[in-house]
Amino acid sequence: MVLCREKVRGSDVNRIEFGTDGWRAVIAKEFTFANVCLVAQAIASFLKESGLSGQGVVIGYDSRFLSEQFAAAVAGVMAGNNINSWLTVDATPTPVTAFAIKALDAGGAVMITASHNPPEYNGIKFIPEYAGPATPEITEAIEKNLENLQVEEVCSLSEDAGRECGLIRDLDAKPLYLAHLQKMLNYRFIHRGSMKIVLDPMWGAGRGYLEEIIKGTKIELDVIHNYRDVLFGGSLPEPNEKGLVPLKEAVLEKEADLGLALDGDADRFGVIDSNGEYMSPNEMLPLILYYLMEDRNWRGAVARTVATTHMLDRVADEYGLPVMETAVGFKYIAQSLINHRSVLGGEESGGMSVQGHVPEKDGILAIALIVEMLACRRKSLRELKEELNREFGCLVSARLDLKCDHKKKEEVINLLRAWSPEMISDRKVSNRLTIDGVKLLLDDGSWVLVRPSGTEPVFRIYVEANSSEQLGMLQNSVRQLLGL
Repeated sequence: MVLCREKVRGSDVNRIEFGTDGWRAVIAKEFTFANVCLVAQAIASFLKESGLSGQGVVIGYDSRFLSEQFAAAVAGVMAGNNINSWLTVDATPTPVTAFAIKALDAGGAVMITASHNPPEYNGIKFIPEYAGPATPEITEAIEKNLENLQVEEVCSLSEDAGRECGLIRDLDAKPLYLAHLQKMLNYRFIHRGSMKIVLDPMWGAGRGYLEEIIKGTKIELDVIHNYRDVLFGGSLPEPNEKGLVPLKEAVLEKEADLGLALDGDADRFGVIDSNGEYMSPNEMLPLILYYLMEDRNWRGAVARTVATTHMLDRVADEYGLPVMETAVGFKYIAQSLINHRSVLGGEESGGMSVQGHVPEKDGILAIALIVEMLACRRKSLRELKEELNREFGCLVSARLDLKCDHKKKEEVINLLRAWSPEMISDRKVSNRLTIDGVKLLLDDGSWVLVRPSGTEPVFRIYVEANSSEQLGMLQNSVRQLLGL
């Protein structure tokens, strides 16, 4: 049988720029079928160069507009390069797509997602064979392939032709993933719980997972926004305090014990307590770690980014565990999970994974562990947080995003290179770190971090302090010292 490889036209490689987690762009502007095929060809070439093409590739997609069609186009490019692909049969979360790599011993995965970006965006990212975010070196290799790529070099088959010759196959990754999670979770603890939970999957790919996890237990689950809406209700599928106002209202209205949320591709999580209070990842990660230490008896290094709470350090120190501090980005946390077998890796933006799982951030796993923790402890999040603060002290953290023009941004970047004050507010600086931006550790355990955004004229100021009053003082002091 002779297969016709189709040419891809109308591409604009100059508009394709990879960010910290793949390439994202506006649909029908930069994010076109032609440009997606170009990126897919660059990934196919990387798989061949790496000797992984023979293992095939998993292709997943979220619930955004045209995501399934973009995924089929990627599968066509893989088929045109004689690479087998498993194409998911429905919208599939990023962590589930990543797990399928391990389950199938695939050479990697391509995920069509723009995560928590606005609804007009879509994106594409490559997940390597170790089932975690691509390292900068892998991303650079794919970018290099893309730079030298000519439109005529993109090889593609139609989806029908790819299926006919057996190069494109369907995959339902959900049962594989849920079977794995059953081994990760302690169902004896979960069955103790009889709480009421409200879940908000934010119209995304995470619909239907927690429902399966708690099936057969005494836990009552109400779900909001549990259907596909490519406009995400006119907002962002981002489980932060602003985005979870509807969940807060539902928790209070239904008198629920807990509110849980997932972002658009279910790799990040959000939490609302029974009183309607938003619980940030910086508050939740230490609670989860403490639970895993105390009740599950897990041990290992703890990984966090430079911008994530030091409460993790306090908990780890109690058990004599080392803490690995990384640059911002889960790709760095992933390497600690792989190389140091970290018991938990987390970041302040809501990404988390644990020992024995894939080194990819997983919101589904996170909320399942939170359910398990509350069922085991039989206490509210507020009570658990009060216990933690009594044991390890209180820390309050916040992030400020400050916009400035490009000229001011360059001025502050130049100032940061030599920025090493002796005092911040009324506290002495005890150490200066430059892992990612400039981080100043203060003599009372508080700290500040200043980082410029890599894609926009914005500075991010992270502060962790011993009280809300001190946090405000440190924020103001940093702004004054840097003129922001």
